[in-house]
Amino acid sequence: MKIEDVRKARERAGRMLDAAGIVITPHERETMEIADFGLGDPGHYGLNVVIYESNDRYCAKELILFPRRICPEHRHPPVSGQHSGKQETFRCRWGEVYFYIEGAPTPRPKAILPPGDELLFTVRCEIVLRPGDQYTLPPDSPHWFQAGDEGAIVSEFSTINTDEFDIWNDIRIRRIPVIE
Repeated sequence: MKIEDVRKARERAGRMLDAAGIVITPHERETMEIADFGLGDPGHYGLNVVIYESNDRYCAKELILFPRRICPEHRHPPVSGQHSGKQETFRCRWGEVYFYIEGAPTPRPKAILPPGDELLFTVRCEIVLRPGDQYTLPPDSPHWFQAGDEGAIVSEFSTINTDEFDIWNDIRIRRIPVIE
Protein backbone atom coordinates (compact mmCIF):
# COMPACT_ATOMS: atom_id res chain seq x y z
CA MET A 1 0.00 0.00 0.00
CA LYS A 2 1.36 3.40 -0.92
CA ILE A 3 1.59 6.28 1.54
CA GLU A 4 -0.74 8.34 -0.69
CA ASP A 5 -3.37 5.58 -0.41
CA VAL A 6 -3.03 5.71 3.37
CA ARG A 7 -3.47 9.50 3.38
CA LYS A 8 -6.61 9.29 1.21
CA ALA A 9 -8.10 6.48 3.31
CA ARG A 10 -7.50 8.46 6.52
CA GLU A 11 -9.20 11.52 5.01
CA ARG A 12 -12.18 9.47 3.81
CA ALA A 13 -12.55 7.70 7.16
CA GLY A 14 -12.29 11.08 8.90
CA ARG A 15 -15.17 12.40 6.80
CA MET A 16 -17.27 9.36 7.76
CA LEU A 17 -16.55 9.95 11.45
CA ASP A 18 -17.46 13.62 11.05
CA ALA A 19 -20.73 12.72 9.31
CA ALA A 20 -21.55 10.34 12.17
CA GLY A 21 -20.74 13.00 14.77
CA ILE A 22 -17.91 10.92 16.24
CA VAL A 23 -15.09 13.18 17.38
CA ILE A 24 -11.50 11.99 17.37
CA THR A 25 -8.34 13.96 18.09
CA PRO A 26 -5.98 15.24 15.39
CA HIS A 27 -3.40 12.73 16.63
CA GLU A 28 -5.90 9.88 16.25
CA ARG A 29 -6.63 11.01 12.67
CA GLU A 30 -2.92 11.09 11.86
CA THR A 31 -2.19 7.67 13.37
CA MET A 32 -5.33 5.84 12.21
CA GLU A 33 -4.36 2.38 11.04
CA ILE A 34 -5.32 1.56 7.46
CA ALA A 35 -5.43 -2.22 7.09
CA ASP A 36 -5.57 -3.63 3.58
CA PHE A 37 -4.69 -7.13 4.84
CA GLY A 38 -1.94 -7.34 2.20
CA LEU A 39 -4.45 -8.57 -0.36
CA GLY A 40 -4.07 -5.73 -2.86
CA ASP A 41 -7.85 -5.57 -3.25
CA PRO A 42 -9.02 -2.28 -1.68
CA GLY A 43 -12.35 -2.50 -3.50
CA HIS A 44 -13.34 -5.52 -1.41
CA TYR A 45 -11.13 -5.69 1.68
CA GLY A 46 -10.15 -3.04 4.19
CA LEU A 47 -10.53 -1.71 7.68
CA ASN A 48 -9.61 1.62 9.24
CA VAL A 49 -8.81 1.49 12.95
CA VAL A 50 -8.61 4.19 15.60
CA ILE A 51 -7.21 2.81 18.84
CA TYR A 52 -8.45 4.78 21.84
CA GLU A 53 -6.81 2.58 24.45
CA SER A 54 -4.81 -0.64 24.41
CA ASN A 55 -3.21 -1.92 27.59
CA ASP A 56 -2.55 -5.21 29.37
CA ARG A 57 -6.22 -5.53 30.46
CA TYR A 58 -8.50 -4.11 27.76
CA CYS A 59 -8.72 -2.38 24.40
CA ALA A 60 -11.14 0.14 22.86
CA LYS A 61 -11.20 0.89 19.13
CA GLU A 62 -13.28 2.50 16.43
CA LEU A 63 -13.55 0.44 13.22
CA ILE A 64 -14.41 2.39 10.09
CA LEU A 65 -15.43 0.35 7.05
CA PHE A 66 -15.99 1.89 3.66
CA PRO A 67 -19.09 0.72 1.74
CA ARG A 68 -19.14 -3.06 1.27
CA ARG A 69 -15.58 -3.52 2.59
CA ILE A 70 -14.84 -6.77 4.36
CA CYS A 71 -12.78 -7.67 7.39
CA PRO A 72 -11.92 -11.28 6.43
CA GLU A 73 -12.70 -14.34 8.51
CA HIS A 74 -10.43 -14.84 11.50
CA ARG A 75 -10.35 -15.80 15.15
CA HIS A 76 -8.48 -14.68 18.26
CA PRO A 77 -6.91 -17.82 19.76
CA PRO A 78 -5.58 -18.34 23.28
CA VAL A 79 -2.11 -16.87 23.73
CA SER A 80 0.12 -19.13 25.81
CA GLY A 81 0.88 -17.65 29.19
CA GLN A 82 -1.23 -14.53 28.54
CA HIS A 83 -4.96 -15.31 28.24
CA SER A 84 -7.61 -17.61 26.80
CA GLY A 85 -8.27 -15.54 23.68
CA LYS A 86 -9.62 -12.09 22.96
CA GLN A 87 -13.29 -11.50 23.78
CA GLU A 88 -14.88 -8.67 21.77
CA THR A 89 -18.03 -6.60 21.95
CA PHE A 90 -18.97 -4.85 18.71
CA ARG A 91 -21.41 -1.92 18.84
CA CYS A 92 -22.63 -0.38 15.60
CA ARG A 93 -22.53 3.40 15.79
CA TRP A 94 -23.30 4.37 12.20
CA GLY A 95 -24.40 2.58 9.04
CA GLU A 96 -25.07 -1.12 8.89
CA VAL A 97 -22.69 -4.05 9.32
CA TYR A 98 -23.24 -7.71 8.49
CA PHE A 99 -21.51 -9.83 11.08
CA TYR A 100 -20.95 -13.57 10.54
CA ILE A 101 -20.40 -16.20 13.21
CA GLU A 102 -20.77 -19.94 13.74
CA GLY A 103 -24.30 -21.29 13.58
CA ALA A 104 -26.94 -22.18 11.04
CA PRO A 105 -26.18 -20.42 7.74
CA THR A 106 -28.47 -17.53 6.88
CA PRO A 107 -30.47 -18.49 3.75
CA ARG A 108 -30.14 -15.12 1.95
CA PRO A 109 -27.24 -13.24 3.53
CA LYS A 110 -26.75 -9.54 2.86
CA ALA A 111 -22.98 -9.81 2.37
CA ILE A 112 -21.53 -9.84 -1.12
CA LEU A 113 -18.34 -11.88 -1.37
CA PRO A 114 -15.61 -11.26 -3.93
CA PRO A 115 -15.78 -13.81 -6.77
CA GLY A 116 -13.36 -16.66 -6.16
CA ASP A 117 -12.97 -16.00 -2.43
CA GLU A 118 -16.19 -17.67 -1.26
CA LEU A 119 -14.41 -20.72 0.21
CA LEU A 120 -12.40 -18.48 2.55
CA PHE A 121 -15.59 -17.65 4.47
CA THR A 122 -16.75 -20.68 6.43
CA VAL A 123 -19.06 -19.13 9.04
CA ARG A 124 -22.35 -17.96 7.55
CA CYS A 125 -24.75 -17.22 10.41
CA GLU A 126 -25.61 -13.55 9.87
CA ILE A 127 -26.23 -10.92 12.52
CA VAL A 128 -27.19 -7.48 11.17
CA LEU A 129 -26.04 -4.64 13.38
CA ARG A 130 -27.54 -1.16 13.04
CA PRO A 131 -26.78 1.91 15.18
CA GLY A 132 -27.17 0.98 18.84
CA ASP A 133 -27.06 -2.78 18.23
CA GLN A 134 -24.21 -4.77 19.71
CA TYR A 135 -22.91 -8.30 19.83
CA THR A 136 -20.35 -9.94 22.13
CA LEU A 137 -18.15 -12.61 20.62
CA PRO A 138 -16.53 -15.27 22.86
CA PRO A 139 -12.77 -15.85 22.60
CA ASP A 140 -11.42 -18.02 19.76
CA SER A 141 -14.65 -17.73 17.70
CA PRO A 142 -14.38 -17.52 13.92
CA HIS A 143 -16.00 -14.37 12.54
CA TRP A 144 -15.94 -11.84 9.74
CA PHE A 145 -17.94 -8.79 8.79
CA GLN A 146 -18.85 -6.50 5.92
CA ALA A 147 -20.21 -2.96 5.87
CA GLY A 148 -23.50 -2.20 4.15
CA ASP A 149 -23.94 0.06 1.13
CA GLU A 150 -23.19 3.30 3.05
CA GLY A 151 -20.27 1.94 5.06
CA ALA A 152 -20.23 1.45 8.81
CA ILE A 153 -18.58 2.60 12.00
CA VAL A 154 -18.33 0.04 14.78
CA SER A 155 -16.91 0.47 18.27
CA GLU A 156 -14.95 -2.53 19.49
CA PHE A 157 -14.39 -3.17 23.18
CA SER A 158 -12.27 -6.17 24.04
CA THR A 159 -9.97 -7.88 26.44
CA ILE A 160 -6.26 -7.40 25.77
CA ASN A 161 -5.48 -6.69 22.12
CA THR A 162 -3.58 -9.60 20.56
CA ASP A 163 -4.26 -8.96 16.86
CA GLU A 164 -0.73 -10.05 15.98
CA PHE A 165 -1.72 -13.61 16.97
CA ASP A 166 -4.95 -13.72 14.94
CA ILE A 167 -5.53 -16.78 12.78
CA TRP A 168 -6.90 -15.95 9.33
CA ASN A 169 -8.60 -18.35 6.92
CA ASP A 170 -6.72 -16.75 4.03
CA ILE A 171 -3.00 -17.47 4.42
CA ARG A 172 -2.16 -14.47 2.20
CA ILE A 173 -3.36 -12.03 4.86
CA ARG A 174 -0.91 -9.75 6.61
CA ARG A 175 -2.67 -8.00 9.51
CA ILE A 176 -0.02 -5.33 9.95
CA PRO A 177 0.01 -3.10 6.84
CA VAL A 178 3.13 -2.68 4.73
CA ILE A 179 3.40 0.92 3.58
CA GLU A 180 5.65 1.84 0.66
